[in-house]
Amino acid sequence: MMDSSTLHSIGLVLVMAVVSYLLRAFPFIVFSGKETPKFVLYLGKVLPCAIIAMLVVYCVKDISFDAVSHFLPYIIAGAVVVLLHVWKRNTLLSIVAGTLSYMALVQFVF
Repeated sequence: MMDSSTLHSIGLVLVMAVVSYLLRAFPFIVFSGKETPKFVLYLGKVLPCAIIAMLVVYCVKDISFDAVSHFLPYIIAGAVVVLLHVWKRNTLLSIVAGTLSYMALVQFVF
């Protein structure tokens, strides 16, 4: 027999799985057979860019400009992301390359 903490953990995972499924299925249930409202289409265009912008602001809000080694890795990695995205138009590639370049700079250069 399982102890109460194991049952509690299983219950939490099941509740989270059901909620995640319902959140993803909700738009398909609501808009099935209907034309998608223009507002929802607008949000689908605007929100990804807004979310990325918020993540960038969150990531760079604590940059210290006291020494070059504190801010230069951020600037170089950010430039890698921007240039690679402009060149290839692949978000995943840009994010992975920026993350790897930042980690390499912090670990091996600065």
